Amino acid sequence: MQAPRTNKMETAPVSKLLLSISLPIMLSMMVQALYNVVDSIFIARYSEKALSAVSLTFPMQTLMIAVGIGTCIGVNAFLARTLGQKNMGKAKIIVQHGALLALFAYFIALLIGLFLTRQFFTLQTTDAEIVSYGIDYMSVCMVFSFSMFGQQLFEKLLQASGRSMFSMISQIIGAIVNIILDPILIYGLGGFPSLGAKGAAIATVIGQTMGFICAFFFHQRYNKELKLSFTGFKFDFAIVKEIYKIGLPAMIMQAIGSITNFLLNGVFLTFSTITTAAYGICARLQNFVFMPVYGLTSGMLPIMSYNYGAKQKERILSTRRYALLYMAVIVLVGTAIIQILPNQLLGLFGASDEMRQIGLPALRIISISFIFEGFCLISQTSFQSVGRNRTSLICSVTRQIVTLFPLAYILSLSGNINYVWVAFPVAYALNAILSLVLWKDVKKKNIDTLSSAEYY
Repeated sequence: MQAPRTNKMETAPVSKLLLSISLPIMLSMMVQALYNVVDSIFIARYSEKALSAVSLTFPMQTLMIAVGIGTCIGVNAFLARTLGQKNMGKAKIIVQHGALLALFAYFIALLIGLFLTRQFFTLQTTDAEIVSYGIDYMSVCMVFSFSMFGQQLFEKLLQASGRSMFSMISQIIGAIVNIILDPILIYGLGGFPSLGAKGAAIATVIGQTMGFICAFFFHQRYNKELKLSFTGFKFDFAIVKEIYKIGLPAMIMQAIGSITNFLLNGVFLTFSTITTAAYGICARLQNFVFMPVYGLTSGMLPIMSYNYGAKQKERILSTRRYALLYMAVIVLVGTAIIQILPNQLLGLFGASDEMRQIGLPALRIISISFIFEGFCLISQTSFQSVGRNRTSLICSVTRQIVTLFPLAYILSLSGNINYVWVAFPVAYALNAILSLVLWKDVKKKNIDTLSSAEYY
């Protein structure tokens, strides 16, 4: 005889549960995206070449975020599944290994920041001014990225235990600090020196550090059953293997996106550095629209993983249905705003006439892909939640490597940049079709075969 179900992951109405977990994450991630946009607005008004440099930095930042996010997703899903199985001893061991892996990820970023920043930029451009701005920005972000990895870890631990509100608070505090410091350090207000791109990086690092401190405090205070302590710690490779069995596909998917952005920047640079800067603006606005969707997937992952561990078939399917509904509302609103107000959005970045000429069609064409991309993200998270990580990886590789970059490159040979933007909706539409086909297979083999656990 099993104990009655008392955990809200398997008793609360799914629609309300998904919103209660996701909304704080969505809000915090929107704030996170907002300060990335604000960061770019201040940098763009400082110098278009500085904005180009920061845009070229984006693939490396994405790569490091991929390492952290992949690790934390693995910890999150593995932890949620273990909590669903009521195994608290194993859950504490997962937390310990998660902290160790986050520290190792920072060590990799530190080495890159110290020794490889110049090489990274000289591979992409010969413009000395862009290289200088890029080194200033990237070296600071990488060398002091310990706070980014720490913040990611403890926020995911709070989310896995259903305490998303504290995750949101830590994100908001970090974002507010960043937004306040940006103009002060970039332009040199209030007696501070004007540091340009380096000032933006310093503001980012300080904001991340404040968010990390808050997330760590909330975890230690309120996740008492999962409180981090290395007393009696013993390294267990099996735990690490299971974390990366779940998280590695997500890491690779993010890394593939980073590589694709690096390659796309090469395509855009064949037109002009302003094209790269314009795409940087598009990417940040797209990121702002999708941060709520990422928050939604962060909320659905532990719910589906928990109920997969608890063998609650209907709750798994219901979570996916509501996630698709909420995603559609978010991306359609975002698409409508970009379609109606592209000129005003570019104006926020102080865009020149040349940048507007490039950026206006880019925003309108790329935003068509949002609904397809949203469906792909929900599907990939669904695959991860039931352990079908290879399936999730197939979707990402197909979208980025097999379709998006090759299409963009082929269309760039026309000499018309507007044709290149068409690669985005085409690639995402094809991937949405593939995701739907793969979901039917996952549902049949992994979910329909579940026999619900009995409770008395």
